[in-house]
Amino acid sequence: MNSTTIKLTNRMLRIIKNAEDEASSSQQKLLLPIHFLLACFKEKEGALGELVLKCTMNEASLRNLVNEFDQKSEKKVTSHNLFSVPVSNDVLTVLEQAICYMQNYNQVYLNEGHFLKALIKTNMLEKFVSEEDMKLILKLGTTSRDMVTHFRNYNFPDAISNNIRRVNRDDKNKLIHFVESHFSQEWSETIKSAFLSTTPSIYVAFDNKGDLVGFAGFDIYQNKKCYFGPMGVAKSNRVKGIGYSLLHHCLKDMHEMGYEYAIIGGAGPIEFYEQACHAVVIPATNC
Repeated sequence: MNSTTIKLTNRMLRIIKNAEDEASSSQQKLLLPIHFLLACFKEKEGALGELVLKCTMNEASLRNLVNEFDQKSEKKVTSHNLFSVPVSNDVLTVLEQAICYMQNYNQVYLNEGHFLKALIKTNMLEKFVSEEDMKLILKLGTTSRDMVTHFRNYNFPDAISNNIRRVNRDDKNKLIHFVESHFSQEWSETIKSAFLSTTPSIYVAFDNKGDLVGFAGFDIYQNKKCYFGPMGVAKSNRVKGIGYSLLHHCLKDMHEMGYEYAIIGGAGPIEFYEQACHAVVIPATNC
């Protein structure tokens, strides 16, 4: 994938802007990998907000370390269409690794989790961040997280796609094959188990040709109640609102069943759920 044509989440766009501001106010006036971590510290919501609270480092001390490092090092300067300031070659190394993570996760938007993981795995933070904090960054900022959305005072969207319906028994084999082909064996087993019920709580989405392009379920993962997921849309059909519609078909059913909230299990695209249904990350309790 050409790194100049990648899609960025809104949060990632903010992080880039704040990283560039950090670079512009630095001694070298050069965008370095560490500036992205400083930019992440300005994000006070979601997983990054939790990360800021639990890390031992802070912006001021980290910025001082960066300034000391600037005085002792010489960096090769280059440019990139994604950035509006001069960048070091190390930034391009991190960017390419982040894109690899995005692709490996079968996602289409580059997010802060991909970038943070790339910063650590390319050893760009070891001069600035303790091993303990790097482990914390990996755990809280780069992995899927459980989220919760509450239905009290929730306004469900009026218009939801007509190409989505509740699954029926005839869909079973086609859906299982779709999930195996596009996602994982684990999700496929979850779908198989759901069909042991006479009325699986799964919705399926089709394109205008009638081909299956997505699915979402609730109360089907390990028989957990109030639990939304898994949900998946074929990569070629993303960014079309299909996931948003599938999500709200399920959430509306859950609300009508009397649930007061939904747990979104293992959310990878955290920002999607934050924007789509005002979900918030459930804080980690064992770190």
